[in-house]
Amino acid sequence: MSTDAVLRELLVRQLDHWLPGALHRSRRATLALAYAGADTGDAEAALRVVAEFADRLRGRRLTVLVLADGGAELPTRLGAAEAALPADVAVHVVPGHPDRLPVVLKAAGAAGAPLLAVVHGGAADPALLAAVATGRPAELLLVTAPGRPARPALTAAGFPLVTEVELIPTDGGPARLLAYATGSDKSLEALKDALWAVDEYAGVRYRDPADPAGRLLAITLEPEPGPLRRELLAELTRSGPRTVAELRRFAATSTVYRAADANRALTSLLASGAVTREPEHGRLGGDVLISLASPRDAGSSA
Repeated sequence: MSTDAVLRELLVRQLDHWLPGALHRSRRATLALAYAGADTGDAEAALRVVAEFADRLRGRRLTVLVLADGGAELPTRLGAAEAALPADVAVHVVPGHPDRLPVVLKAAGAAGAPLLAVVHGGAADPALLAAVATGRPAELLLVTAPGRPARPALTAAGFPLVTEVELIPTDGGPARLLAYATGSDKSLEALKDALWAVDEYAGVRYRDPADPAGRLLAITLEPEPGPLRRELLAELTRSGPRTVAELRRFAATSTVYRAADANRALTSLLASGAVTREPEHGRLGGDVLISLASPRDAGSSA
């Protein structure tokens, strides 16, 4: 399995989560798929997922936009997948680079209704991000080359929840940066769950762009909490005492980990004496306050 296959699996899983909610929320929705190259395997997989929701599409209107270089060949390549779609789905194939997405979204009338955009190879261009943000609600999966974080641009575009992860092939192939932006806690958690549910033998490791050590993380349903422990300690050092709820949000938005992973990491830190809690006993609920232990009381935490 390659980074392309991992990204395709993540798209399929996220589309499985997004589509039922979008159809329940609104009578119309838009799925936009934009590619800097001509490889549209993701688009074919996405159309197959859409076909599985045919019964929920009755009385709704889903517009699927496919924007890619080499677009002249796309209708033929997508033909079989498109033929299985119900009449409630309109597929529009447009040749061109992802930077044309704002024009394509405007022409499709995507603003003001649920929108999921998937952009491969495009930069975090402010005009593109602003166009996607007109969805109500809007979600974006952006795949770029690592080296330049997308988080600042996504936050500036108005997305309240952003997370990033680097996909590192074990065979030495090119790495990818996946950035996800949304306004939904549930959608963010779904994406995080999908990340850690990918085949552990995919030949891909994760790297957290926020980790200064650049540690590689193996894919597993219960990821190694050591790096998250260090990141939680660094956050407490920067910001002072935080509630469990605030640290769970930090884990979900500022690291590659899930909110639930923060509980496991905090339990380990409390056991080691690296942090303290108030109140001292009871359930580790969201309102429990976590503080760094004094140096003389703290044990080894990593």
